[in-house]
Order: sequence, then C-alpha cells, then structure tokens
Amino acid sequence: MPSTPTLALVTVTGRREHAAEYHAYSTMLASRAAAAAGDLGWQVEVVAAEDTGVAGTLAAADRADALVLLGGEDIAPEFYGGARGYRGEGRHAERADEAQIALVRRAHDRGTPLLGVCRGLQIIDVAFGGTLVQDLGEGSGHRHDEVPIAQVMADHEVVLHPSSRLGAALGRSVVTRSAHHQAVARVGAGLRVAGRAPDGVIEALEHTEVPIIGVQWHPEDPASPRGQLAAVLGLLGAPAVARLAA
Repeated sequence: MPSTPTLALVTVTGRREHAAEYHAYSTMLASRAAAAAGDLGWQVEVVAAEDTGVAGTLAAADRADALVLLGGEDIAPEFYGGARGYRGEGRHAERADEAQIALVRRAHDRGTPLLGVCRGLQIIDVAFGGTLVQDLGEGSGHRHDEVPIAQVMADHEVVLHPSSRLGAALGRSVVTRSAHHQAVARVGAGLRVAGRAPDGVIEALEHTEVPIIGVQWHPEDPASPRGQLAAVLGLLGAPAVARLAA
C-alpha cells in the first residue's frame, strides 16, 4: 500500500542551551512550518542537522519526497571563502552547514523539490558556489536589533520577477517578514534572482533547471500575510502527485 509522501523539515539543531529564548522562537517557527505542511498533506519528519551530522542527515532525509531548510545561525565563513571576525558574528554550526550543503547538492542531483527559508536560502547559494554579504550594517531594515527575540522580525516589500515561480504563486509584490543581517552577494551557479527588497538586497533565488527555491524572509512567521506560507510550500508540488514509496 502506498505511503503518504514525506517532507523532511531540516532545522539547524534540536538544542541551544546557550540561547534558550532564541531556541524557543526558532522551535515555534519550525512548528508552524510543520503544521502548514501537514495541512497540505505531507507527512513531516524533522531532522536536526547539527545533531546528526552529514551522514545522519543524509540518511534521515534519504527517502523524503521534498525538503525544507529552515533558518538559524550564520553559515561558517569557511564554506564561502569568507573571514571570521565580522560585525554581528555569533556561534556557528559547522556540522549543520556541511550537512545542509550536502542535502542541497543531492537534491539537485536527484531533482528533489527543496525550499530554503532565510538561512536556508543562503545555504542554497553557498552550495552552488555563491558568497554572502557578512553583515548588512547598522540600521539595516531587514531586522530589529537590540530588541527581544519575539520582536526581531521586520516588515518590508519584496518585488518578485514576473517570470519566476514565486512570482506566479505570490504575485509581483509581496509584504514579507524577515530577520537577517546577512544576504546573498555572488549568486551561485545555476541560480537566478527571483526577488529583491527595495534596497536591492536579494530576497529570493530559484534554480534554473531543478525545483530548488529559496526565500530570505519568513513566511512561517505568525504575522506573515494569510496564505503566504501555504503558497510558498505549494511550490514543492502537491503531495498527491509526489513520488509514492511502495
């Protein structure tokens, strides 16, 4: 009997003893993403990449019909040729970086639908040889600094390319919720820019040949426009037509 199509929801880590409030907030966002995917018909399996490492993460997501990479810590600069010591640098999760980059590359090879959210978009870019702006600078409109974690998200417009898959799903212009101090610099091979903020920051990427999409904002945030999360998840394809394991 066919099984329900599976979506692997890949987080950075299942524990952050050093940052309890941030972890609680991240867990809430992940729970909302999981619930929305479940409502669309996916069987959701959560994988914590830092905790399982490359081999464990690849094994846990091996039979997934679609993948979502969620937000979290800055990618370690070594993965994109950057240097440490930049403004706003915090802890890194190198095992998660390596595992998630490997997942993106395998998804490309297999043609598995993959969505990257915030850090997930940056992982996609780095996986294909792209680089990052390490800090957008003080006063950036993409997050609220020096506020409680629950208030860190900032609202801003993103203009989507009319021929992009995101543009077809969401329209030419969308209001988004974001909290990031880094951004895409050089776009990775095979990717194209699908959306930008008014200040020119790249807010969305799409692969030109396979169903890999990244958004820099958080459609899973509770204050995001109604229906936006479901629309973005819908770009992974309908579970009813996804590969069914015998």
